[in-house]
Amino acid sequence: MKLDRFIRLSIGLLVLLVFIVAVAALLFVTESALNVWDRLLEGPKLLLYGYVSVLAALVVAAAWLIVKLVVRRKPRPPATAPAALTRADIAKRLTEADKAGVDVSAAQAELEELAARQQAGAIHLCFFGEISTGKSSLIKALVPEADVLVSPVGGSTIDIRHYRWRNAAGTQILLTDVPGTGGLQDGLDAMAREEALRSHVVIFVCDGDLARPEQQAIRWLLQLGKPLVLVMNKADRYNREEQAVLMERLLDHLGKLGDDSARGRVVAVSAGGQTEVLEQAADGSEARVTRTRPADIGVLVVAINHLLEKDARVLDARRDRAVFRLAADKLAEAELRYRQQRSEQIIRSSTRKAVIGALAAVSPGTDVLIQGYIGTRMTRELCRLYGAAPRDLDVEEFLSLSQSRAGRVLPLSLAVAGNALKAFPGIGTVAGGLVHAVAYGLIFDALGRSLVHTLAKHGELLPEEAAKEFEEGIGEHIEAGVRQVARMALEQQEEKAR
Repeated sequence: MKLDRFIRLSIGLLVLLVFIVAVAALLFVTESALNVWDRLLEGPKLLLYGYVSVLAALVVAAAWLIVKLVVRRKPRPPATAPAALTRADIAKRLTEADKAGVDVSAAQAELEELAARQQAGAIHLCFFGEISTGKSSLIKALVPEADVLVSPVGGSTIDIRHYRWRNAAGTQILLTDVPGTGGLQDGLDAMAREEALRSHVVIFVCDGDLARPEQQAIRWLLQLGKPLVLVMNKADRYNREEQAVLMERLLDHLGKLGDDSARGRVVAVSAGGQTEVLEQAADGSEARVTRTRPADIGVLVVAINHLLEKDARVLDARRDRAVFRLAADKLAEAELRYRQQRSEQIIRSSTRKAVIGALAAVSPGTDVLIQGYIGTRMTRELCRLYGAAPRDLDVEEFLSLSQSRAGRVLPLSLAVAGNALKAFPGIGTVAGGLVHAVAYGLIFDALGRSLVHTLAKHGELLPEEAAKEFEEGIGEHIEAGVRQVARMALEQQEEKAR
């Protein structure tokens, strides 16, 4: 108990002492400030104003430094398309990306195609759906004179084809036949989706209840604001009761997918076509004959005309927004490719510098990871590439955390480096300095790739996350880059020997 009392008294005396010192310091500073102020008031006005200006500038500079070092700045938003892009938005992004060296040709081509369609003035209807649902047959039924490729083999449409059609009101319409989704050939699904975005109206064709991929495609189209007619083709395969059940299920699907006003835009049709039947003659013999089934598409024509009765400017505006979204997506893909290529160059250049530094060092150590400006420069360049603006403290913390982890994996790096160098013929005995150079090159390579992974995932530099990714993925990165780094070190050693 006596000891406890002594501790409490000591703390009390310490608090009193701190209070006395603080009051004395405050009085001293106050007296000094008042003396300085009195002298400034007695002196020339120019001196007073100059002194106040310098003092204000120092306060602003100190505040700016504190904000820069301590306050976490918000990362730039990821390069994804906003909910409602305008032509000015996408044009600005294209200009900025082009100046940065990004290939914007694919996105620019979408805007040029949109301009051409705007000038032509036709309404585009895209027949979209899974393979073998009869999209081409429906177009043939609407435009009998058109040379439409119709085949019983699913997936026969492998490109985009346009067919002219005029409705009863005389509206110029282009019916677009696209490859069916769900086929085996690569690239056709993307081709169909892109053309659906370029069109004013999507005619979604199915031949029964909607499968899960079809539901996902309809949800995607509705989220983009695409006017849509859901067509159940081959309705002649069902009797009246079965058709009614299927139509109710299709309406229910659209309601759940976000379209509450779908009635009137869900229709059951039959594209007709030809079919083989077994016909029996009067003498009892049988023969296969081809018969033409009449098309029954009147309700589809009514649904299309009902949609086109709306203000054409609304259809144009929705189509334009979808194309801007498509152009933005293609620009984002181009930016991603550019970042991947550019980050590879930055990492390779930094790894080479780390190898050179290790070969030049008398006693290599794990501090190679952050020596000079190699580590800091690589970190900042990669952050700038991914639109991140890290604090100085974040960069230092990331490199410090990575250094401690690099020390733990150094034996593994040395072993992998030694084995890799032995695989190169004609180099003789592997020198210790060369092994260390390859090991540090591998660590640097892994550091850069881990940082890129974190930046791509989070959009900003999170020191602990990036260091954790470095630690967890370093073994994989070392195995993947060992031959490249070993060759880099050997080339550098040969240049040094010349």
